[in-house]
Amino acid sequence: MAYEMVDAWRADGIFQISADHQQARAVRDAFVQSARFFAMPAERKSACVSDLTYAGYIASGEEVTAGEADSHNYPTMLQADDGHVLLIRGMHNTRTVISRAPQPHSLDGDWSTYEVAAGNAASYPMPFRTKDGTLFVFYRETTHDIDKKVPTDTRPMKYIVSRDNGLTWKNSGELTGRPFVVGSTNRADNMNEIYIGQLRQDPLTGLVHIAYTLAGGGPTQHVHDFYHRNMYYVLFDPTTLHFTSAAGRDLGTQVDDLDQETYLKIAETPLEKPGDQKSPDYIQQVNSTFGRPFVLWFTYDDNAVTHNKVSRWTGTTWETTEVATGLRTREIEQVNSVTWRVYATRDGKPNIETYLLTFARDWRPESMIPTAKPVQRIELIGGFHDPARILASGASTAREVAVADGDIYVAGHN
Repeated sequence: MAYEMVDAWRADGIFQISADHQQARAVRDAFVQSARFFAMPAERKSACVSDLTYAGYIASGEEVTAGEADSHNYPTMLQADDGHVLLIRGMHNTRTVISRAPQPHSLDGDWSTYEVAAGNAASYPMPFRTKDGTLFVFYRETTHDIDKKVPTDTRPMKYIVSRDNGLTWKNSGELTGRPFVVGSTNRADNMNEIYIGQLRQDPLTGLVHIAYTLAGGGPTQHVHDFYHRNMYYVLFDPTTLHFTSAAGRDLGTQVDDLDQETYLKIAETPLEKPGDQKSPDYIQQVNSTFGRPFVLWFTYDDNAVTHNKVSRWTGTTWETTEVATGLRTREIEQVNSVTWRVYATRDGKPNIETYLLTFARDWRPESMIPTAKPVQRIELIGGFHDPARILASGASTAREVAVADGDIYVAGHN
């Protein structure tokens, strides 16, 4: 029966289970008992855990995988053309989950929540809206969760698209006929995972800048996110669904390994873990000046100190310069046509430091925004109105997702 279920999933995407009267009554009774259990106090539920079978009750936020709590269910928000706010979550290798506000231009009322079957085995949702109101959500697919024959370090990028304000969705495979949009499946070094450091839409052109690095187990093993390697840049046109290199080469609707190695590589980095760190880091910032893209990224040395780099497209090649050390660049903001403000932090220390980057080459310190505790994430608010310019999330005192004691800051100009 298990094989019949799998065949039905693959053929139709869904199946229905019928039950006779006695079976239906057993199911209803099970739901009643389940409701009674979850209504019990937390301390009684937490006692129902077996260290021998790894079965029992685990509170939300306390899930552990490979010895670590899973903190990947990042929520992202997007407002549809009809005014409804969508909350989009990639529940780490499961179907994309979307909650929709009941009324336009309001957060009040009971939201509807649904799974998007088209966005399966998804992590790291990256949404944006085009000028005609089309909604895109890029995500990384953990293909192993769909097909167990695929190694765990094969994780390409895909996207889902809605043209009716988030009511229905299709994925990139349905739209292009391609199994993925950015990625690879057979590199000799097994670096077949994509980590997009930033996806940033240009508000004037509608084109989408993407900077990313590779991850995987290395040539001797299939292990998720063991090494990082290299930096890449690609431009996406949501009207044609085509990808383009910095040099303007049209790569069509899919970027494969030959494409990225031939046309998209910004920098080659060694396959190693300096200071036991994954290098390059997950975080990058990307945009363009006068149509020429640039990327901020950083690596580590053997002492686990960050080395901050700026790579800029000169018109014929990528030129990389080290501009600082010891920083984690978190976000960028355009100041004028040639200058960008860079928001950065230092590990384990409070405050947000800002720097000015001109012509994607000249770097100079600007100011400091004081915070009581260390900051982990910084987001520039789209269409901000001072003094609410950036939203910063404070780092928690522990990695476990159940510990959420970091501060939330809003900062801007008076």
